[in-house]
Amino acid sequence: MSLVPVLKRPKGLTEVPFHYCPGCTHGIIHRLIGEVLEELDIIGTTIGVAPVGCSGFMLDMLSCDMVGGPHGRAQAIATGIKRARPDRLVFTYQGDGDIAAIGTAHAIHVAARGENITSIMVNNAVFGMTGGQMAPTSLVGQKTTTSPYGRDVALAGPPINLPKTLAALEGAVYVASGSVDSPKNILLTKKMLKKAFRIQQEGLGFAFVSILSTCPSNWGMSPVDCLKWLRENMLPVYPVGEIKVAEEVKDL
Repeated sequence: MSLVPVLKRPKGLTEVPFHYCPGCTHGIIHRLIGEVLEELDIIGTTIGVAPVGCSGFMLDMLSCDMVGGPHGRAQAIATGIKRARPDRLVFTYQGDGDIAAIGTAHAIHVAARGENITSIMVNNAVFGMTGGQMAPTSLVGQKTTTSPYGRDVALAGPPINLPKTLAALEGAVYVASGSVDSPKNILLTKKMLKKAFRIQQEGLGFAFVSILSTCPSNWGMSPVDCLKWLRENMLPVYPVGEIKVAEEVKDL
């Protein structure tokens, strides 16, 4: 009797092993993207753009073509690629410290123009690779290396909710907020990613998916405690769900 594998590496991923910090959930998100690429049969026609930081490791881990970019500029590069090669599916994979800080202007104007690309933001509420500094998405009271007493609204203002900001722009036809803290949310996030890619295939406009993630090293917690902290603190601020579904994409 032959054995059928229950779980195997999707074709959308290379054989390069993940080398993130123990408990980091970047790897889960990578797998979801790899599965979507395989299921939509677009591995050979997709170009991903990843900037510096933890996101940059993705360059070696997906089977599709990948382009590296400077900090915060992934969406500008993706725009150029898509306009030059409209036959390609183009996406960006960026951390919250990238797209919601130095890359904010690009995020706003890409959405305003309705560029036919897909952007994925991994939100772990800190600058990951550079040492755990406070990010635009850091929560009120959250302790980081640059806010050791907690984020002070009087000094830093409240956190930026980028999905809600982009949803207000007409060019953004699909905006969703996912998470990978539980099997249920992982499956829901995969559906969001697949819909975002299909929207681009149909040429309908800009799609954006934010995904809550953990950072055990910079949060100073165990992987299990990180998941608990995310559920108790991040989910109330960045709830999971589709924030904007334009009329033209409702049937996808």
